[in-house]
Amino acid sequence: MTVFPPLTKATVLAFQTSSWVDLFSSITIKTSVIRPLPKDFREYLESDGITIPEGSENVVAQSSLSDGDWSEQGSVAGSDDDEPVAKYSFPELDSQIRLIMAAYGGAVFPKLNWTSPKDAAWMLNPSSPLKCTSPSDVYLYLKSSDFVGHDLDPEMVFDGCEDQEDSDGPSYELELVLKKWYPIDRSREFRCFVRDDVLVGICQRDTNFYEHLTKDETRSLIRENVSAFFRDKVKGEFLGGPNYIFDILLTRSLESAHIIDFNPYAPRTDALLFTYEELHTLSSCSPGSLPELRVITSRSHPMASRNAPANQHNMIPREALELSQGRDIQEFHAEWMEQVQAAARQDSKS
Repeated sequence: MTVFPPLTKATVLAFQTSSWVDLFSSITIKTSVIRPLPKDFREYLESDGITIPEGSENVVAQSSLSDGDWSEQGSVAGSDDDEPVAKYSFPELDSQIRLIMAAYGGAVFPKLNWTSPKDAAWMLNPSSPLKCTSPSDVYLYLKSSDFVGHDLDPEMVFDGCEDQEDSDGPSYELELVLKKWYPIDRSREFRCFVRDDVLVGICQRDTNFYEHLTKDETRSLIRENVSAFFRDKVKGEFLGGPNYIFDILLTRSLESAHIIDFNPYAPRTDALLFTYEELHTLSSCSPGSLPELRVITSRSHPMASRNAPANQHNMIPREALELSQGRDIQEFHAEWMEQVQAAARQDSKS
């Protein structure tokens, strides 16, 4: 047995949300899949800049600029950039999103076939990450994310597949996935590793230190109940083969769980508190000793998250985003430096 099982295009397609969500609908978060999407939706996501499609906001934004301040291309008058800004509008998709939001209590969590825009969770309300209450919220998160670019590129989607160069192999259609949003206790999220239909490892999905997870009785309860959940609800049901990784959210009592997602057993999926070499070794152990559960046991644990926010590489200050509107890079730089110097002068006076 090798560290990683063979990966094919058909295997990868089994992990897109639409392939498994109906099968596990009774034990997963309420989910709706919108497909097909407008023909120019992919073009919109791949286009430069961050723009919001017309008509997607719940409240029409008020502009402080007068009509004369805008050119016919929709940019600030007097700008040296004469290139017209592409405009997009998805009225039918907006309606579908609003209907789903209404059915789910007013808020949803967005993703594409495989990937969520979690690297853009800071864009709106960090205290309610990825909570969308309007179509424009959905578009903003997807447009601001680097991660969802994976789902737009077939080469990335099928990277590492044995039949990657087979032009006659299966393909996929872009889909928008909307899940009911509600606040989640991150300490109850776990990642589960399955090799040859055996649950070999379980670990925290969020790598913060949670003191209650260090208690022996709590860890025993989690290990026992996750094993039972896998045996009774998941094993033999997933259609993507005997090797996969699935994420769950345990109930408050820790006695049951809801499935969050399925992921390929491949290097692209973060092994978190394990290495794949360690999981490979565990897969040869006697079943009676499995699964192994790993949690962050102290604040000094080498994998424990510090105060730095996740995905900070993709963050820019909100002030920078506001200042950048309608400016080219030189104008933005000059304005940003002026604001920084003004702030410095103010601090020196106080």
